[in-house]
Amino acid sequence: MIERRVGRVLELTMDNTAQRNALTPEISRGLTKALRLAADDASVGAIVLRGEGEHFCAGGNLKSLAEMRATQPRQAIVERISAVNELARALRGTPKTIIAAVEGHAAGAGFSVALGCDLLVAAEDAVFTLSYVRIGVNPDGGGSWFIARTLPPQLASELALTAEPAGAARLAQMGVVNRVAPKGKAREAALEWAARIAEGATGAIGRTKRLLDEAAQQPLSQHLEREREGFAEGFFGPEGGEGVAAFLEKRKAKFHG
Repeated sequence: MIERRVGRVLELTMDNTAQRNALTPEISRGLTKALRLAADDASVGAIVLRGEGEHFCAGGNLKSLAEMRATQPRQAIVERISAVNELARALRGTPKTIIAAVEGHAAGAGFSVALGCDLLVAAEDAVFTLSYVRIGVNPDGGGSWFIARTLPPQLASELALTAEPAGAARLAQMGVVNRVAPKGKAREAALEWAARIAEGATGAIGRTKRLLDEAAQQPLSQHLEREREGFAEGFFGPEGGEGVAAFLEKRKAKFHG
């Protein structure tokens, strides 16, 4: 896993090109650690997650998994998936906007990871496959949870139950992909978008991200209270002060520096 800073944007790159960036436990743990450190780093305003080379992530390494099945107890696969689960929790728990930049294939756990990001930029020839049932297992890494929240039941079922690939254009029509970029330009488009987001009110963005995650899991009365407390926190904080002042002075807000 490679970390790179581009201004206020943290770029995280899965670097396992020989295996199409298959998600090893080391990569999962590296990404999780980087995301959790970024959560408390005020100099990070947004994050871009991508794969090195021609592909985003091919999911799990089936050869490695087959060897594990033949030589290790059931607990070994439980622990391996736990590393992916921690990555899914970090993607949702990090109070910074995370943009997936997808080139080539995002399959299995790779698709789950892309779905766990807040925004998704895909190259026009990118292909997404929730491929688990092909090998007789169900999704992991939050894939079924993310797709169920993102799509109507029939469309979620089509992707999860048939394991048929879907292109970037179709997923954009479904609302899963936010932006489609020319082939080879997903990273560039994601970094440009992230740079703009990173100049915004990072604290407000983090609270809003948390509210969006909580919305489907709590009643309206409780959610209204959460919104009210968050609004008051932001309004009387430095971001609220700058935002209101900029509006009244008819200028662009400067939340950083």
